[in-house]
Amino acid sequence: MIKVTRINKIDQFWINENQIEYMEETPDTILTMVSGRKYAVAETAEEITKKIIRVKRAVLMTRDEDGELVE
Repeated sequence: MIKVTRINKIDQFWINENQIEYMEETPDTILTMVSGRKYAVAETAEEITKKIIRVKRAVLMTRDEDGELVE
């Protein structure tokens, strides 16, 4: 999940990045979920994309039993 900021730039909430169907910048960033629900967020589409990449990299990294990264 990724943390995003509401358009008021104060409230934050977590969203399942796997449920994002598409993003629009109109100029606000609107996330449309697979359910059809829409969220206006303060982050740009590029910032959201970078957050998603960071989360997916962390999930895909292999760690040993001590929690150390395995190369």
